[in-house]
Amino acid sequence: MSADYHYPMLLAREDIAAILPHRGAIFVCEQLCIEGPHQFHGTACWPRDNAVIAGHFPGLPLVPGVMLIESMAQFAGAGLLAGDPYVKTLPEDSIGVLAAVRNCWFKQPVQPDCAVDFFIQCRQVAPLLVQVNAQVKVADADVAKLEIALAYAPRAQLVVQLEADKA
Repeated sequence: MSADYHYPMLLAREDIAAILPHRGAIFVCEQLCIEGPHQFHGTACWPRDNAVIAGHFPGLPLVPGVMLIESMAQFAGAGLLAGDPYVKTLPEDSIGVLAAVRNCWFKQPVQPDCAVDFFIQCRQVAPLLVQVNAQVKVADADVAKLEIALAYAPRAQLVVQLEADKA
C-alpha cells in the first residue's frame, strides 16, 4: 500500500461528486467512508421529491431496487477511485462502470427520506474487473444483499462509444 493512503478516508457528497460523473435524480450519495482499499461504508438518501421516487409509486413511494444497485455501484466506484492504490496504475483516467448484476435479494422495501447504509466489500477478480458485494440496511434492519461486477474503462473510451451510439 502506498504511503499516500491513510484509512479511514471520509468523503462528503461534494467529494463524491468530484470523482463521479453522475448528477441529477440518480445521484443520491451523501457520504462515503473508505475503511480500506476494498472496504467502504456509504450512506444514501432518496428525498420524497426525487423524480424517480415520484413515479415509483404515486401514493406509495418506494425506492426502486435498481436504484439501490446503482447507488452501490457509485459508492464502490468512488471508493475504488479514491482509495485503491491499484486503480491509480490504470491508464487514461479509468472509471468503473456497472458490468454485471450477479445476485440481488431485496428483503424489505425502502421508503424515501431514510438513511440507507451500504456496507461494501470489493475483490479484484481480473486486471479490469472487480466483484462488489454489499449488505444494505436501514436503521440496522437488513433491506438488501447485492452482488455486482464493475469493469474499468477509460473515460475517453466511454465518451467515444456514446458518441458512436448516437450516430
